[in-house]
Amino acid sequence: MTSLTEQSVSTPMNYSLVDPSDLTMQAVLQLARNCEYEVQHSHQVTFLALRLFDELKTLHQLGDRERRWLEYAGILHDIGWIEGWKGHHKATLRIILTTPTLLFSNKERLIIGSIARYHRKSLPSIKHDHYAALNLEERNYVNLLAALLRLADGLDKPHQSLVRDLSCKIQPHKLIVRCAVERIMLPMSAGIQDKSDLFRQVFQRKVSIQWKTML
Repeated sequence: MTSLTEQSVSTPMNYSLVDPSDLTMQAVLQLARNCEYEVQHSHQVTFLALRLFDELKTLHQLGDRERRWLEYAGILHDIGWIEGWKGHHKATLRIILTTPTLLFSNKERLIIGSIARYHRKSLPSIKHDHYAALNLEERNYVNLLAALLRLADGLDKPHQSLVRDLSCKIQPHKLIVRCAVERIMLPMSAGIQDKSDLFRQVFQRKVSIQWKTML
């Protein structure tokens, strides 16, 4: 079996997830493998989501527990592909809610599953049963973390891990995300604008991307 460290060496900054001895993460990774997840893309999106989380702490004011939820959701966000592309975000939610090997509480399943589900398509809505089952504080966690995951997914739209690192500049009505990239591809910019909708709604800021090509 490929170790967590071996799986992660190709991601930026020698990125590694939480301690490989963490049984919760091991269960997450095993489910991802069982669902034949796209390792490089899933780990890249997780890396970018966590970088956004760390850069934007003054905005979201969340802690280590919420960071771990984002991490788990990042790894699992595309596992619904095992059932096909169409509606895979909904399949991802269903798999997270029903897989007994995941070491989440029932409430954590709803939160993490909802974060992963909202990485694409419709925004969080009280019309969705899994979202309505959460209280106001929990819905706020989902909104904040799904906004970061959604934006991170847009940053890897070509699924080629072109963004090697990022930093953020927070302005009153805008967030500037400075991305160091190997090369720029047209789908990247389009994907980011599509995926910044929830971020604009939650953080009340437009997203502007600045590309810096690495030499």
